[in-house]
Amino acid sequence: METMQQKRFLITGGCGYFGSRLASTLHKTGAKVILFDTIPPSQGVPEDIVFVRGDVREYDQIKKAIAGVDCVFHIASYGMSGREQLKRDLIEAVNVLGTQNILKACVEHGVSRLVYTSTFNVVFGGQVIENGDESLPYLPLHLHPDHYSRTKSLAEMAVLKANGTSLKGSSGVLRTCALRPAGIYGPGEQRHLPRIVSYIEKGIFRFVYGSPSSLVEFVHVDNLVSAHVLAAEALTPEKQHRSAGQAYFISDGRPVNNFEFFRPLVEGLGYPFPKLRLPVSLVYFFAFLTEMIHHLIGHLYNFQPLLTRTEVYKTGVTHYFSLRKAKAELGYEPQEYNLDEVVQWFRSRGHGKNCHSSFITRVILNILFVSAFIAVALSFLPVVGG
Repeated sequence: METMQQKRFLITGGCGYFGSRLASTLHKTGAKVILFDTIPPSQGVPEDIVFVRGDVREYDQIKKAIAGVDCVFHIASYGMSGREQLKRDLIEAVNVLGTQNILKACVEHGVSRLVYTSTFNVVFGGQVIENGDESLPYLPLHLHPDHYSRTKSLAEMAVLKANGTSLKGSSGVLRTCALRPAGIYGPGEQRHLPRIVSYIEKGIFRFVYGSPSSLVEFVHVDNLVSAHVLAAEALTPEKQHRSAGQAYFISDGRPVNNFEFFRPLVEGLGYPFPKLRLPVSLVYFFAFLTEMIHHLIGHLYNFQPLLTRTEVYKTGVTHYFSLRKAKAELGYEPQEYNLDEVVQWFRSRGHGKNCHSSFITRVILNILFVSAFIAVALSFLPVVGG
């Protein structure tokens, strides 16, 4: 690890789950850390980590926070999942304009390194990808099923294009790279896991979908932290700027069926794992209808969709990527983790139950749930004749 003494790092979106974890790791090395976010830290961070309240959409707020910084970790984004995915204007403003503001501030204030947190979605839009690598082209923008993925692609393109830009008032240049992580998990994760647990506890998690042989990937938060620190190091002269202008897929390196990955969480909380399996096409159609309903009434009732179309693809269609480039150029070596810590984290906060419901009860509930699901879907089909 590079010598961090007197190094100053700015983390946009730094008060979220991943940002706070990254901040704590950097702080332990002796680095100075600034968290730039719209909300203060929700989790405990060391007292000498500086919090600056600000919005990446506001350039004046960014330029005040970025002065004297050596490296920026640009994590802040909007619209990754759930009903957030349906707020197109806000997604565009945060992900595209916000990234443009960060790049401008780096150039204007002499920041020489920028690590951008991207996503698998810049190349994935529902097509099967097996052991893909960084030579894959960006998915054409019009083929993205959601605005988040489209804007993350635009932002990543801008970040990598900015590599080599001359810094104002300096002979140096801006070095940039992008990391494309899989879905993040770990104890205390607040975006995806609580939503999954709420579905389990409410009895909504009654079926799985897609082929049992479909494979996706996840990344433990600590592996993702390690990848970001290594990527920042690889932008330095000591590492010959080897990551400059490059993108890297980051995961645990263990492709797994999405639902089998979460089986330990379901059963660890004392609930039965669903036996009913539905086709992806039916669930995708249901997600499409849900999005249309949200579009019509969301301004009156901003409900949380059970699933969005993108979430169906990301969880039910095979897509996983090689870590060869990240290992060779960054020295990335993911450690092995499982969901035991996650189960204990939820258990320690009062989640879970001690006994399973009876077999007959589960069968009846499954039949009722699927019947309602199909009835809703069929109600939107056009009437033939008449």
